[in-house]
Amino acid sequence: MTDTPDPAFAQKVLAAQPFSVLVGTRLVAFGDGGATLELDNRPELRQQYGYVHGGVLAYVAENAMAFAAGTGPGNRPLTAGFTIDYVRPADGELLRARARVVRAGRSLAVCRCEVASVGADGGESVCAVAQGTISFASAGGSGDH
Repeated sequence: MTDTPDPAFAQKVLAAQPFSVLVGTRLVAFGDGGATLELDNRPELRQQYGYVHGGVLAYVAENAMAFAAGTGPGNRPLTAGFTIDYVRPADGELLRARARVVRAGRSLAVCRCEVASVGADGGESVCAVAQGTISFASAGGSGDH
């Protein structure tokens, strides 16, 4: 993203992602190898049983991992691949995705993310866990993160 983790710049990057704006994603923490994204659980994001759609969970996990990788100096993160396991339905008031860099090199970072469903009382229940590989684009490259 930049030579030093810059939360204001990260906020601009998020605001430049049309899908993130569409679903109402907020960047609530950014720096030191980690990032946290939140979004409200609203009817448009649910599947037929009333739970948050798995695609939304995958989106927020993937994006949180890319932002976590972007906390490193000069990093322009692009997701190379990730896996996600859904461990319980997400039915709280909001989703909170906390991602951390596990290991980073010059061209790749491995990140992990837990996505929690947060209830009205503030209690969290982990609903998905993800692990991903994030590559770093050259300064002349393009990307969605």
